Amino acid sequence: MKAFISAICILGVAAMGMSQTDIPKTQPLKIGPKPNLDIKATPTPNATLNMPSVIDMGKSPNLSDSMNPNIQMLPDRELKQAGFDMVIDPKVGEREKGNSKEHYGDMYLGDVKTSSKFVGIVCRDHEYVDGDRVKIYANGEVVEPNILLTGSFKGINLNLEKGFNRLDFEALNQGTSGPNTAQVDVYDDMGKLIYSNKWLLSTGSKASLIIVKD
Repeated sequence: MKAFISAICILGVAAMGMSQTDIPKTQPLKIGPKPNLDIKATPTPNATLNMPSVIDMGKSPNLSDSMNPNIQMLPDRELKQAGFDMVIDPKVGEREKGNSKEHYGDMYLGDVKTSSKFVGIVCRDHEYVDGDRVKIYANGEVVEPNILLTGSFKGINLNLEKGFNRLDFEALNQGTSGPNTAQVDVYDDMGKLIYSNKWLLSTGSKASLIIVKD
């Protein structure tokens, strides 16, 4: 019996020895030196982007700027309104309506003396340009049958006879708003202004001017 127990013990010890040979051997962990993580990259030339600083660190911000009393959020009552200096002609409305019930008859514009061989006679609508037309006579003969009066001067050159030369300006119409209105200027042969006047005529009326040649 003792011999049997001894045999079992021997076999157990042998089995334990064999089982321990299957356990892997552990290797010790070796910790090397501390790695250097402070890596600085070298920038590539001409590859950097220069961003301007939006804050000037050298200057202290003035926080009172946003509360500047000179800034006015309400409308300035001293500002001049658009069109404040526009002058309105009170007669424009009447002329635009063509409401001219008053009759304007013939007018005598006066006389002027000159030694010029000829004169330049020009006229224009000096008020509301509305399509006024005139006919010009010299000593009873038509020298210009139809002139449309605009804002600029139009006219003729007229050779003068010795003594009296009569000019008549007949209103052919009153445009879209009466009466027929015009300014007439007369220049001598040197281009000097020797006469200027205006007329108001109803259709068919005439404005007469006498030019005396010395």
